[in-house]
Amino acid sequence: MDRIKILLVDDHTVVRETIGQFLSREPDLEVVGEAGDGEEGVRLARKLKPDVVIIDVSMPKLNGIEATKQIKEHLPATTVLALSAYDYDQYVFALLDAGCAGYLLKDVSSHELVDAIRAVNRGDSVLHPSIARKVVERYRALGSLPRHRANVTVLTGKEIDVLKKAASGLSNKDIAAELFVSVRTIESILTGIFNKMGVGSRTEAVIYGLRRGCFTLEDLETDKQ
Repeated sequence: MDRIKILLVDDHTVVRETIGQFLSREPDLEVVGEAGDGEEGVRLARKLKPDVVIIDVSMPKLNGIEATKQIKEHLPATTVLALSAYDYDQYVFALLDAGCAGYLLKDVSSHELVDAIRAVNRGDSVLHPSIARKVVERYRALGSLPRHRANVTVLTGKEIDVLKKAASGLSNKDIAAELFVSVRTIESILTGIFNKMGVGSRTEAVIYGLRRGCFTLEDLETDKQ
């Protein structure tokens, strides 16, 4: 079994050491590097090409937002998971816009973090409950989301259907059950979506889909009815 390669980027040594210690107990996880600032994080990411980067927001030299942008620019397939002490809106949305696949607060348990790493590596979206509420509320409040369907041809009808269900919060297993296909089929469809969009996670794909007019929040509400 291939282990998930992880890069830790946080300016607090004790945080990196603590996270590294409990991640090392998991047979499918491997911490391949640690960085104490954003610049070093970008450099190590480009060198080590990790599967998942766990990144803090507030760091010297280069903050987590700018570091995430650079990492995603050079390594679009690498997944970035924000782990922060802050749930300020400006941090949350800036990091999601930069390409983070998930945003967790540092009050999560070690078990929750391990599950989140595995989830984002599969392409799932992981958001702390309070962060998820902010995201939903933000998109509901935005009246400027595109309603046209000019770019809908980028994805096939099946891909749009799967992405809409993913945007509604359904797991791969739940989507597979609704569409009467295997979980592996859903994973393959999502991988195709990510490749077409040039993204590496559900979160990025959903935000991209909303912005490009592949579907709207109204579509998601209709599907739930």
